[in-house]
Amino acid sequence: MRLADLAAAAGAELHGDGEVVIKEPETLQQAGPGQIAFLSNPRYRKYLAQTRASAVIISPKDLEHCFTNALVADDPYLAWARVLRCFVEEGRPPAGVHPAAVVDPAAQVDESAVVEAGSVVAAGARIGANAWIGPNCVVGRDVVIGDDSRLVASVTVLDRVRIGCRCLLHPGVVVGSDGFGLARNGERWEKVPQLGSVILEDEVEVGANTTIDRGAVHDTILRRGAKLDNLIQVAHNVEIGENTAIAACTGISGSTRIGANCTLAGGVGLVGHIELADNVHVTGFSMVTHSLKEPGVYSSGLAAVPHDQWKRSAVRVKRLEEMARKIRELEKRVEQLREEKKTG
Repeated sequence: MRLADLAAAAGAELHGDGEVVIKEPETLQQAGPGQIAFLSNPRYRKYLAQTRASAVIISPKDLEHCFTNALVADDPYLAWARVLRCFVEEGRPPAGVHPAAVVDPAAQVDESAVVEAGSVVAAGARIGANAWIGPNCVVGRDVVIGDDSRLVASVTVLDRVRIGCRCLLHPGVVVGSDGFGLARNGERWEKVPQLGSVILEDEVEVGANTTIDRGAVHDTILRRGAKLDNLIQVAHNVEIGENTAIAACTGISGSTRIGANCTLAGGVGLVGHIELADNVHVTGFSMVTHSLKEPGVYSSGLAAVPHDQWKRSAVRVKRLEEMARKIRELEKRVEQLREEKKTG
């Protein structure tokens, strides 16, 4: 593509020769002629002056240090994302139902949609315009999949789930499995029926092997623009707000409400029945045990340290109660000495 066309696609300002042909993207360190790279993280700035790329996406403050063609943007990473989209080749099959797919006669599949081999679409399901059901997917009874949404491969969407427009579900996703509802009966457990469903609003993305449970009575809901990474567990009756992004291996317990524009880093755990306000950001491997009602950044847990240091710290942790008792005794003794000095 011409560099000028990429500048237009990225919404970036062109500095240099717009007629240069870009064949592919590459990293700043490895790029050569015919390739485009980007600089966003300052730790890679040292590679800018020596890059052989035909063009680099940079911020205005880095322009003076760039000696090749440049696309200048206030957010180089966002511009990079837009440029990468220009090089995506989806290989979408022709519209229609593959002969090796099974579609119930009572299902409705738009004539512009794709249903690939091995997929099953149950009675009452509705597949919207330009939707793409990849190979070996299961679409349950009365499921609704909106226009331009895609199930990449081996995605399971169970009965009555509603998926909005322009959603993207990656391989292995399960939406609408039963929530973990059990009632104790002596030494046994009895299953609590899960009567709700799951709603994914428009432009939701769900990463590979993530599971989203149906609600017990009310629905589990992911609001518009929510983005989930791989291997996330979303329990029953959870609500995730608009444009919230959640990284891999996070576990969200039942009936938790997460606000809009939040971020949860990898491995975060949330107990059930709590609320996170809008614009809450939780750092990796934190355990959230109570509601976070104010915007901001929250952390818990200990960072990795050398093993010998950790062993010494672990011994001290075991003695915290003893040390706290001694401190209280010392505080009392200091107070006694002060009183004796006053009356002395």
